[in-house]
Amino acid sequence: MSQFTLVIGNKNYSSWSLRPWLLMKQFGIEFNEICIPLYQPETQSQLSQYSPSGKVPVLIHDKQTIWDSLAICEYLVETFPNLNFYPQDRNARAVARSISAEMHSGFQYLRQNMPMNCCAVLPGKGMTPDVQKDIERITNIWRQLREQFCKEGSMLFGKFTIADAMYAPVILRFNTYGVQLNSVCQDYSEAVLELPAMQQWVEAAKNDNHSQPI
Repeated sequence: MSQFTLVIGNKNYSSWSLRPWLLMKQFGIEFNEICIPLYQPETQSQLSQYSPSGKVPVLIHDKQTIWDSLAICEYLVETFPNLNFYPQDRNARAVARSISAEMHSGFQYLRQNMPMNCCAVLPGKGMTPDVQKDIERITNIWRQLREQFCKEGSMLFGKFTIADAMYAPVILRFNTYGVQLNSVCQDYSEAVLELPAMQQWVEAAKNDNHSQPI
């Protein structure tokens, strides 16, 4: 298998970069990492070398470039058909794809008011009625999936899938802003935070000196 290169932004802030990074780490897919500091004078010129959209993340494999986090995940599904990136059960897989797409396109109020900042402690900041609705929708998803599909294991569908990678940045947001969770969602959040790859990401974020969130 040819070498993969994943182009990402600052680990402290780049929620979209975390998603494919975490997925590849969890499934043991080796890759080179290029981190481009965001919001710097040279950022756009550096990004233009890799990204048609001028954004991160970007996956480079052979002569193929994929420049969207969910598209990268789906590309990996096709590239490694023997890896269970989604649940094996057809119905569960359909739900996993649906909630991943909902995360990809939704929850704008949460994104705008509670940007990812791994190292900050900002309890209560950014909470609005619209943000609260986003949080309620997310926690309802987590609770329902844990009850419906998780007979064993600590992830949304038991074992780690793309769905968990897509919601991982939300868990970091909830941590930063002190969002109170029910016991089911709290247990799930702690399980994701305890993943070695998540701990590696957060540890690296502590060395991120840039100040503008993404």
